[in-house]
Amino acid sequence: MSLWIRSDHNEDNTLKILRLWLSSVERLYHSINTELRSSNPKRFIDESSPTQWSPLRFDHLIKLKEEALVYARHAWADFIWFLDADVLLTNMDTLKDMVARDLTVSSPMLRSDGLYSNFWCGMTESFYYKRTEDYKPILQLERIGCFEVPMVHTAVLINLRHQASQNLTFVASKVPYYSGPKDDIITFALAAKHFGVPLHICNEASYGYFTLPLEENQSLIFDEAQLVNIRLEAIVDHGDLALSELMAPFAPPPERDTLGLDKIFMINLKRRPDRRLKMMQCFNQLGIEAINVEAVDGRQLNESLLESMGIRMLPNYEDPYHKRPLTMGEIGCFLSHYKVWQKVVEDNLGQVLVLEDDIRFENFFRSKLTHLMAELSSLDFSWDLVYVGRKKLQSEDEPPVQTSKNLVWVGYSYWTLGYLLSQSGARKLLAAQPLSKLLPVDEYLPIMFDRHPE
Repeated sequence: MSLWIRSDHNEDNTLKILRLWLSSVERLYHSINTELRSSNPKRFIDESSPTQWSPLRFDHLIKLKEEALVYARHAWADFIWFLDADVLLTNMDTLKDMVARDLTVSSPMLRSDGLYSNFWCGMTESFYYKRTEDYKPILQLERIGCFEVPMVHTAVLINLRHQASQNLTFVASKVPYYSGPKDDIITFALAAKHFGVPLHICNEASYGYFTLPLEENQSLIFDEAQLVNIRLEAIVDHGDLALSELMAPFAPPPERDTLGLDKIFMINLKRRPDRRLKMMQCFNQLGIEAINVEAVDGRQLNESLLESMGIRMLPNYEDPYHKRPLTMGEIGCFLSHYKVWQKVVEDNLGQVLVLEDDIRFENFFRSKLTHLMAELSSLDFSWDLVYVGRKKLQSEDEPPVQTSKNLVWVGYSYWTLGYLLSQSGARKLLAAQPLSKLLPVDEYLPIMFDRHPE
């Protein structure tokens, strides 16, 4: 394998990072062809920001991609693998999988925020994105395989052993009757279409992630926040994306805090260290200081133990969906949250966040929670509990809290995967003496805020 790398017009540590990395791996490659240079000015003269795709910037990128393609052909390479710098591959077999397909052009499907991915299933008459009925089933893995599509980008493998690949290009003048925009991705797609070269997206495995392209008015700080979002998804799905010791100085972890709260608690079973580790890795990415609360394990509970603790079940209770009595797992879950409520009261904590260990964090979690806390502090009344994650069980309207953009008066809901709790809320939850008439915590909370249907 040979490396072909070009980097210029940087405003960050890219060149320093590349040179350091190349010095550590050059012995592993057949050859390395690089041009790493500082550009002055650092932006193209028709660029207004580092996120604007100006005509000169497109010209430059098209020139570089075509240069790489020509270089690979002259070097008698079997394949050329175009990989953008914002891709995080989590599957070590990605390249092997693509090669094994023996397709002229193939691309591993990558995940990003929302419905954005590295392929199109449709193109408009003006050569831009068109949503079709095929897109979501492929993206959401309802259909599995390698599918012919009109556009792939960001991570693209070209099989140069196929004669058809000789007609592929990023240069518009090489495509007969080209009438599309100045755009490397669209030019490549229209060249493939004109010369009858199929493009394929493959989703038979989970391959990795990439960040959304920035709009012209978005800052690089926003891009950094998007990177945190992607890393959180990758941690939940695959475990931490380990940072090499060589690169560690360039990406120090953020300082940790409690987001303005008195404490943040994370409930975790001792026998689930895998979940605990993932949550700690997520906290590290988010800069969150959290306290691990050892959950009460339902497997270690029995009737005599519960009786000795003075715990009684709510008479005649049965699960509304499965028509069964309370399980030991549900009892353990309730007692775990009860421990936290006791801690809030005993330590006289004003406001806390309670999280379970199987959650996925919402994109931009820190900023969203910060805005939420600001709204709560501006209310002209006190609050007891705010769900930050739940399962809404009824279609009833939930009236908005007056003067608030994000808050509603919550209806019948399940799940306790994440909630804000105040001192007054904790006192009320304990004062009702739930251990003498126990039922699942999912049912207890709606009873306490008087939205339980029964």
